[in-house]
Amino acid sequence: MTTTLDDVSSDSGHQEVSSKGAIGGSRAFAWLLVITGAAGLVAAWVITLDKFKLLENPNFVPGCSLNPVVSCGNIMKSDQAAAFGFPNPMLGLVAYGIVICVGMSILAGGRFRRWYWLTFNAGTLFGVGFVSWLQFESLYRINSLCLWCCLAWVATIFMFWYVTSFNIRRGLLPAPDWAKKFLSEFTWVLPVLHIGIIGMLILTRWWDFWTS
Repeated sequence: MTTTLDDVSSDSGHQEVSSKGAIGGSRAFAWLLVITGAAGLVAAWVITLDKFKLLENPNFVPGCSLNPVVSCGNIMKSDQAAAFGFPNPMLGLVAYGIVICVGMSILAGGRFRRWYWLTFNAGTLFGVGFVSWLQFESLYRINSLCLWCCLAWVATIFMFWYVTSFNIRRGLLPAPDWAKKFLSEFTWVLPVLHIGIIGMLILTRWWDFWTS
C-alpha cells in the first residue's frame, strides 16, 4: 500500500506541462481520483436508495443498521442528513461523479490550467470540511455511525490530501521547499494520520460499548 501511495505523490515523469501552461497528472494520481470517487459514489448511491425506502416506509431498517451504535437509520432520520434542505447523498452523487470525470480525463491525457486545479482543490476542501462536520455531529450529537458514510469520509479525506499535495508540488499553491520534498514522498502519511485520528475518536467515544 505504501509503495502505491508513494507512486501517486511522486514526480516520476508522468506529469506534463503544455506550452500554454496547462498541467496534467500521473496515471497513479488519476486512478486514485477514480477509485476514491467511485467509492464515494457507491456510498452515496446506497444511502440514497435506503433514504427513498425510509421515506416510503418509516419502519424500514437499512441493512447497515447493525446495533445501537452502527445504525444508518438513525443517521438518515436526523436533521443533519439534509444539511442543505435535501438529502446529503444527493450532493455526493454529483460531487463524486465530478471527481471520477477528472480522474478519467487525466487518464485520457487531459491537462488543465491553474484555475481549474485550484477550483478542484477548493471543492475537495469543502468536501473534507463538510464530512468533518458530519463526523462531529455523528459522534457527539446523533450518537450513531453509518458504515457507508464512513466509506465516503475515507474517500473524501484521501482525495483532499492528494489533490492538495499535487497542487503544492506543482507550484500551484505556495509552500516552502521542505513541504514539497515531504509531499513528494510522504503524502500518504497525511490521510492515514487523519483517518487514524477519526478512528481513535470513534474508539474512545463508544469505548464501553466496544469493550462490553
